[in-house]
Amino acid sequence: MIEFESVGKTFRDGTAAVVDLSLTAPSDKITVIVGPSGCGKTTTLRMVNRMIEPTSGAITWDGSPLNSMRKTTLRRQMGYVIQSGGLFPHRSVLDNIGTVPGLLGWSKAKTQQRALELLDAVGLDRKLGQRYPAQLSGGQQQRVGVARALAADPLVMLMDEPFSAVDPVVRSELHEFFLGLQRELSKTIILITHDIDEAVKLGDQVAILRVGGHLAQVGTPQELLDEPADAFVEGFVGRDRGYRSLQFLPAGNLGLERVKVVRDLEAARGHEPTLVVDADARPVGWADPEHPGQIFALGSTFSPESDTLRVALDSALTSPFGLAVAVDRGTGRYAGVVSAQTILGQVTEARASVVESISVRAAEADREAAGGATAITSTSTGPETEPPHAPTTLDETDPAVLVEQDDLEPPVDQDAAPGAADSERRT
Repeated sequence: MIEFESVGKTFRDGTAAVVDLSLTAPSDKITVIVGPSGCGKTTTLRMVNRMIEPTSGAITWDGSPLNSMRKTTLRRQMGYVIQSGGLFPHRSVLDNIGTVPGLLGWSKAKTQQRALELLDAVGLDRKLGQRYPAQLSGGQQQRVGVARALAADPLVMLMDEPFSAVDPVVRSELHEFFLGLQRELSKTIILITHDIDEAVKLGDQVAILRVGGHLAQVGTPQELLDEPADAFVEGFVGRDRGYRSLQFLPAGNLGLERVKVVRDLEAARGHEPTLVVDADARPVGWADPEHPGQIFALGSTFSPESDTLRVALDSALTSPFGLAVAVDRGTGRYAGVVSAQTILGQVTEARASVVESISVRAAEADREAAGGATAITSTSTGPETEPPHAPTTLDETDPAVLVEQDDLEPPVDQDAAPGAADSERRT
């Protein structure tokens, strides 16, 4: 777990990049930091591996201050992925992947074996291992960058806009690959991006920063979409946040209906919606009632077992009859249909539940505030006492005095501190 405790960073020219940041990145989860240009995203990320030192506050890793570790030891326990992979152009793919194991003193045989295993893990052919970065596509380079970051099995991964330099199709593929890899490895990941859609898709937790390095809101993607903290967050998330929040509502509670189904298109008669399926009962399309023997495109389908209301609604919207076709997840066989009206009814119920939960939390907060105010009033009505006189001399055992004295001491260069072994590894 990485914790930021009132962290600030002000550069020598007076620019405040990060201001009073308090944030927790939980273990084995993906924390995405998102915001516009100039909000301090990259500065925040670089303070984690001490490429940049904070001006104030503290950053801890499982309770231990980061500045208590040598920088080299710290960085070799953290994978780092940047835009376009950041690969060394003069080194082969295998040599790029083996960069950190080589620094750690692994044998050549062990390093090469690890590199080949990671090529398999990121979905690349082992034959690409002898190529150079310029001979790879953008998506392949990014996968190699991820493999290099994983080479020494780091405890933490830092990712600086890793998918921004590829086209939308490749980016979507990389997202699915990345989420699948995380399900297997369960790393503690901090990822930064300027794309709110990417943040919502990838993050277990999303932190939104505003320009000037202030934390605007932190929460799950659904919380940000359903309950933006202020106008800035609402505007940054986007006007279609209601539609996007449907991706967190399961489609399993939708009641499926039946329509007429035929295997032979010529058997379709009448003006009622008629679904055409193949010999294995997989949907093919809709019969055209105006032109016998012709077929309408099916539109998208959804699986009630695994898909969300967003997918189901999209299926209904792409259907010529406004009917979302449900299929079995494993076989793709026809399971039933559901209308757009039914889906929107489910959405209305879900939104009412969200509004109710917000009201309950607000009422609880009001009660707590009222209780605190009562306690303060009760305390203030006690007998008046003379305020204590300020001490004329400093008490060296007073913790406040000790802190002030420590603050006056010059900072210690951790890289020069003796006794910190490079082989030390956090557990």
